[in-house]
Amino acid sequence: MIFEQHYLDCLSQASYLIGDEGTHRAVVVDPRRDIGVYLESAAEQGLEIVGVAVTHFHADFLSGHLELATATGAEIWLGPGAEPEFEARVLTDGERIVLGDVVLEILHTPGHTPESITIAVWESESAPAPYGILTGDTLFIGDVGRPDLQSSLGYSAEDLGRQLFTSLRDKILPLPDETRVFPGHGAGSSCGKNMSTETWSTLGDQRRTNYALKFDEADDFVAAVTDGLRAAPAYFSYDAMLNRQAHRLFDERERPPALDFDALMESQNQGAFVLDTRDADAFAEAHLFRSINVGLEGRYAEFAGGVIDPGHAMILITEPGYETEAAIRLARIGFDYVVGFLDDYKAVFEAHPELVVRTARLSVAGLDKARAAAPDLVILDVRNPAEVEQGVIPGAVHIPLPHLNSLIDELDPSRPTVVYCAGGYRSSIAVSRLCRAGFRKVVELHGGYDRWVQTAGRTDDPHLKKKREPATP
Repeated sequence: MIFEQHYLDCLSQASYLIGDEGTHRAVVVDPRRDIGVYLESAAEQGLEIVGVAVTHFHADFLSGHLELATATGAEIWLGPGAEPEFEARVLTDGERIVLGDVVLEILHTPGHTPESITIAVWESESAPAPYGILTGDTLFIGDVGRPDLQSSLGYSAEDLGRQLFTSLRDKILPLPDETRVFPGHGAGSSCGKNMSTETWSTLGDQRRTNYALKFDEADDFVAAVTDGLRAAPAYFSYDAMLNRQAHRLFDERERPPALDFDALMESQNQGAFVLDTRDADAFAEAHLFRSINVGLEGRYAEFAGGVIDPGHAMILITEPGYETEAAIRLARIGFDYVVGFLDDYKAVFEAHPELVVRTARLSVAGLDKARAAAPDLVILDVRNPAEVEQGVIPGAVHIPLPHLNSLIDELDPSRPTVVYCAGGYRSSIAVSRLCRAGFRKVVELHGGYDRWVQTAGRTDDPHLKKKREPATP
C-alpha cells in the first residue's frame, strides 16, 4: 500500500493519497484545490487516480474534487444522502471499494454534517484490523467535529450533535485500539476547539486522551462539544454551498497579472477590495487609503474570508514574488476573483503620497488618557469568545473578528474607537476594515491585550482571571 498525508499548515487541513502497489490504482481523499501535489506524486509512483473521495461538504475550504476529476478522469465519491450539483457517485454505508489488495470501507458517520463519512483503509481483505481510518471532520486528534456549522441549512447543533455521538459510539469506537486515526484537520482549524498539533494518532490513544470520547450519555456529549466554540469565519456557509455546486475550476499555474496604479484605482472605484498582505507593522507604516490588511504570514485565507465578502474582486499588494502564493491561498477558500497585483508598490507609494496613510496606534499608557479625553470612546475586542473568557480590558465591546463584517453596522463610525486583539495581527485587519467602511477615528492598541496585561500589570483586575490562554496571533 502507498499511503501519503498532505498537510496544509495555513488551513490546518489534511488530505490523503492511497494507492495499491499491485494495480497502481489510487484514490485521493479531501484534496485541496491546487492539485499539483497529487498529480506529481501519482506520476512519480506510476499511479492512476481513479477516485476522489470527499468525506463531507467542507465549510472551511473549497475542495479540489472538480479540478482533480477533470485532470484525471477520476470518479467523485460522496457520502450517503449527498445531493451534489455535479456528476458524482453517492456511496452507501458499509460499501467496500477494492483497489487491489488495498480495500476502502465506507462508514456513514453523520454529525459534523449529515453526509459525513469515515473511510477505513485495509491493507488487504484478510487483514485482522484496518490500517487506519480517515475520519474527515468526525473525529480529530483531541477533539471531534463541531455540529453547529449546518444551522444555515436548517440543521440544529443539538440534532447533529446526537448523530455525532451515535456515529462515534457505533461506527468508530468498536474498531481496535491499534487502528490509526487520520483526521481532516489539526490545531488551529475553526472546525473544532481542542485539536492537537499531532496530525495522526491511534484509536487507543484517543480513547484515553480525547475528552469527547469519555461520555456515556448523548446530552452530556452535546453539551461538552458545543461549549466554548470559537466564532466560525464568515465564509464558511459560502464554501459549504459552493462545494455542492459545479463551480469554476482553478488553475494554480496562472500568475495574477501585474497592474499599474491607474488600473488599480479604476478597479477600486468599481468596488474591488485592495488586499495588502504585508505584515501589520509594514502596513501601519504606510498603506494605500481604504486598503485592507491581512498578513500573509498568519491564517491569511481564513481571515481574508472573514472581512471580504465572497465574490468580490480583489487587487493584491504583496512583497515581490509572493503574489501567486497569495492568490492560490485565496483560491483554496473559493475566493477566485483576483484582478491582479500592484506592480512595484513602493514606487507607487512614493509617486502618490496623497493616497498613502498610516495606521494610528495607541500605546497602553495612552489608553487611560484617551478614555479621559473622550468619554464616548469605544474599546473594541476582536478576539474569540474563549480568549475573552480569560480576561478583557474593562468596558470593551466584544465582536469576534469573523463577525465584524456582519455586525459592523452596530458600531458608530462617528465615535472614537480603539481596537485590540491578543497581539496585533487581527486588530490590524479589523482597523483596516473599519477604515474602509468609513470610520475615521479608529486606532489600534499597539501590542494588544497581551501588552496591556504586561504593561499595566493588571493581574489583580477582577476582569482578568488568573489562568490565561497562550497568546495567539
